[in-house]
Amino acid sequence: MTPAALKKWRSKNGYSQGRLAKVLSVDVMTVSRWERSVGRIPPFLHLALECMEMKGGEPAHAKGSKTKMKRR
Repeated sequence: MTPAALKKWRSKNGYSQGRLAKVLSVDVMTVSRWERSVGRIPPFLHLALECMEMKGGEPAHAKGSKTKMKRR
């Protein structure tokens, strides 16, 4: 995944950098670095994002949202 593709995915799915960082359990600066090509994007990140789409996590702009990802 490229930095531009990550930013596009995040925008398309309504996630701020902070909300995406929280859902992925990383620091907000990590997401920022990925998008600026300062840090290397993990090769498996696209799998996590696909899973988030399939599980129907709520985007950051939803009022009072909490991610609806089921834990198993």
